[in-house]
Amino acid sequence: MQYMVDIKTGLIRDAEYRPSPNFDERPAEVQPEVIVIHAISLPPGEFGGDAIDRLFTNSLDPEVHPYFREIDGLKVSAHLLIRRDGSVCQFVPLHKRAWHAGVSECEGRDCVNDFSIGIELEGCDDKPFEPSQYDVLARVSKQLIKAYAGLTPERVYGHSDIAPGRKTDPGPCFNWDRFRQLLQS
Repeated sequence: MQYMVDIKTGLIRDAEYRPSPNFDERPAEVQPEVIVIHAISLPPGEFGGDAIDRLFTNSLDPEVHPYFREIDGLKVSAHLLIRRDGSVCQFVPLHKRAWHAGVSECEGRDCVNDFSIGIELEGCDDKPFEPSQYDVLARVSKQLIKAYAGLTPERVYGHSDIAPGRKTDPGPCFNWDRFRQLLQS
């Protein structure tokens, strides 16, 4: 799959689209300038199922798992999710502001949601990511870099980079060298 970016709609071709209500407009004249890589698993440490989709679409049932009660009412989203099998789901159009970074700073600027694209990988700090996730992340990132002039291979960060001490993802099991090699190939 090519994962081509449609600039008009902000959607990625070949990605499943599941609209999230958790977004708003970017500030006027602001385009994506950085990519932020995250990791998420729901319940923590478990993969598969639709809990991540449900979290981002405000339909997560707090009675399904004790952890879901802790995050009940959370209003978050990301632009994209890359599942363990390499499939891609889009929740927010790329020209809109997804609510993924929280309190954050990048390249001397705060409010990172304003100028970033958030990509979630289905994963956690203590388990390796799948080869297909690296491949797809690199392919998607290359297309984003082609589509938006402000994005470059050097402007890809982990959530832990923009929110140090508060966030650890994508975590120590994310192989940055592998990802950067794929991004440059």
